[in-house]
Amino acid sequence: MKKAMVLACALALSLFAAVGPALAGNLVVYTALEDDQIPTYLESFKKAHPDISVTIVRDSTGVVTAKLLAEKDNPVADVVWGTAATSLLILQGEGLLEGYDPKGIERVLPEFKDSASPVRWVGIDAWMTAFVVNEIEMKSKNLPYPQSYEDLLDPKYKGLVVMPNPASSGTGFLTVSAILQLFGEEKGWAYLDKLNENIAVYTHSGSAPAKLAGTGEYPIGISFGYRGIIQKRKGEPVATIFPKEGSGWELEANALIKKKEIKPEAKIFLDWAISDAAIAEYAKNFAIVSVPGIGSVPEGFPADPVKQMVRNDLVWAAESRERILDEWNKRYGMKETR
Repeated sequence: MKKAMVLACALALSLFAAVGPALAGNLVVYTALEDDQIPTYLESFKKAHPDISVTIVRDSTGVVTAKLLAEKDNPVADVVWGTAATSLLILQGEGLLEGYDPKGIERVLPEFKDSASPVRWVGIDAWMTAFVVNEIEMKSKNLPYPQSYEDLLDPKYKGLVVMPNPASSGTGFLTVSAILQLFGEEKGWAYLDKLNENIAVYTHSGSAPAKLAGTGEYPIGISFGYRGIIQKRKGEPVATIFPKEGSGWELEANALIKKKEIKPEAKIFLDWAISDAAIAEYAKNFAIVSVPGIGSVPEGFPADPVKQMVRNDLVWAAESRERILDEWNKRYGMKETR
């Protein structure tokens, strides 16, 4: 196993030890989708396939990835649903994914799916970095809202910013990867050194910084756009700001796990996961989905979300992941993560 994943694998094994072998007619689905998204997404699947029982195993991207790597010789999951494409590229490199073209694969935009035939992974939507700020706390402290990555370095924000740990969080990793690609690695690491001075804590989850901003515990959370927007809809006093330099982004994607016996129900699930019904639900939360012509840009996102997305080499990010995480841990790993 690759060095950057060792600690995460140990954590993953302890977290998921209770999940045993899948029973006939039951699918084990590993996912990094948000807890509050999953029940709504699954409604149309359960309606269409009431005879298929689905066991959801959910955690942050890094933990899910580590578990799948740890289980390489005895896989438990049947399907990966809504997990970072860069993670699936790592699993693909380890020979853990089985090629399968879900029904309707021709509808999926080329940049949202593997180029092989059959595909080994297929994307469903893109999520992107945003700053979630507590409006009440910022006003009480007489602080301006940060509008850019550069703004976050202002000493006035010292101890007021929280950010996801890239080793466990897909949002954390896509943000770090974006900074290194935007500024170049030398300037990118220099930027992250300065940003670290303002970080109060790092979090295991990508949504946690937005949630902490929502409660006012910390007024600024580097998170992802959907989370801040949905919190605002629920009445929390937050504003969601997309950085003016552009947002880091990643694809949520699905894959079939390679096993000695692949259940037909796993392919049925993957067919559904890119169906019009499923894509329409993803589109309620994300500005960009993998099938064109379904849904519209949700309120709170930039009018042209594609222009907000930085240039992002997903293959480079996947290949560089271990090296990036090693360097990140050397520099910032001693700061509290919760």
